[in-house]
Amino acid sequence: MPAGVLAAVRSSTLIGIDAVPIDVEVDVAFGLPGYHVVGLPAQTVREGGVRIRSALEQAGHNLPNKKITVNLAPADMRKPGSALDLPIALGVLAGEELYRLDAVEGLIVLGELGLDGSLRAVRGVLAAAMLAREKRCRGVLVPEISAEEALVVEGIEVYCASKLGEVIAALAGVEPLRVARASTRRVAPRPALDMSDVRGQATARVAVEVAVAGGHNLLFTGPPGIGKTMLARRIPTILPPMSHGEALETTKIYSALGLVEGGLVRERPFRAPHHSVSTAALIGGGSSPRPGEITLAHNGVLFLDEIPEFSRASIEALRQPLEDRTVTIGRVGGTTRLPASFVLVASANPCPCGWHGSEVRTCACATGSKVRYRSRLSGPILDRIDLQVRVPPVELAALRGEESGESSEAIRVRVEIARERQARRLRPHGMRTNAEMTPAVMRATCRVLDSAEHRIAQLHKVRGGMTGRSVDRLIKVAQTIVDLRGRTDIDGFAILEAASYRAFDDDPIEDPRPRSGALSC
Repeated sequence: MPAGVLAAVRSSTLIGIDAVPIDVEVDVAFGLPGYHVVGLPAQTVREGGVRIRSALEQAGHNLPNKKITVNLAPADMRKPGSALDLPIALGVLAGEELYRLDAVEGLIVLGELGLDGSLRAVRGVLAAAMLAREKRCRGVLVPEISAEEALVVEGIEVYCASKLGEVIAALAGVEPLRVARASTRRVAPRPALDMSDVRGQATARVAVEVAVAGGHNLLFTGPPGIGKTMLARRIPTILPPMSHGEALETTKIYSALGLVEGGLVRERPFRAPHHSVSTAALIGGGSSPRPGEITLAHNGVLFLDEIPEFSRASIEALRQPLEDRTVTIGRVGGTTRLPASFVLVASANPCPCGWHGSEVRTCACATGSKVRYRSRLSGPILDRIDLQVRVPPVELAALRGEESGESSEAIRVRVEIARERQARRLRPHGMRTNAEMTPAVMRATCRVLDSAEHRIAQLHKVRGGMTGRSVDRLIKVAQTIVDLRGRTDIDGFAILEAASYRAFDDDPIEDPRPRSGALSC
């Protein structure tokens, strides 16, 4: 019996958010007719045979009535998704000796086939384009609807098609592959929000500015209806624009989940999952690890409204990502590392009824219920939140008055200047914000005056429970404060102001009196 014809098409698959190369080998031989896919294909890849048969018929070809064997190499790696439909279909045609694959030589080919022969969007096109550049491939061939993602990667050729018939015509030499062009469609703008909408709350507004300028985590605590959520949802309006590298990182994540509408993601992410979110959905996971909310918030903000209402397992799972700015997901088949560098912004009531320490209403909670409510936020989690601010009720006169707060644009200018100072100081160490500093980098770059050391010693003696991590985070916040003021040295006043943003874990439940805000220097 004569041997079959072997055809090979280069493609890729997603592992986490990264593309890995796949060689699609197709053998069409005489023998008992059948369609077999080997090399750890996922169920979606196996089902692709049905889609491929129908798509080929729509393009004027039949699936050969022969023994068709598809091997996805390397064979020890699971291949999820439906992006292998197109390379398999082209391999079948070449294996039947109907066409040569010269037109797709040196290209990474991706595409899901519809029953009518159309090419549908696939996940991870940007990652595939970056892989093509890394492996020095000529470029990529992708569905037209996904082509704009690949166009943001420089140094490669991007080809696209809307139907299988277009690719077959290129293989036959009838017409060349179509070069992808950027579309002119515009993404609808977000609803206009501004920090000037917030009345009063001077201390909370300053805390937001410090948190955003230095990339610090922030917790608002206070009675319901006083503006905690309102403040948090306006944080994106004072975030500095993303650099090209940050935009590529963010777009790659969203592309892996099929959430890119076209081109680069230009706005910093703002993710606000509901408190019923599962741990896997928040952190990431699954049999084939997928990014969770903390990865979707990379380079942006993760807002956990009413954080004590989240499951304890979900909150405690944030410990390692908050410290390392990555999340490691281990499975039997391997380990996946996903980026998770974000600003955590959370809100919480001081007790179950929400009115503890408030002059608006009397708290009706028993002491035991208050203790249990507070215990939902463990010491290690609170230790990783740099700023913890009590948000008091706003006076009616300020709430109904005509005077508005400072605009987002004015605050954003100061934030951008402070971040530029940090970037210049930390660039040799591969970091961008004060919150990212390791202890070694902090010692090398932060100039702490004797007056600041004296204040730290006093605070350590008075508070008693300060850990090494909390001291380091105190210095990081103080560094951001002096960056906002245009100074270089951390003095005692900066330490005192940084220490004033620790109201939640330093507030005794038995004392109903409201605390004052930040110390002025």
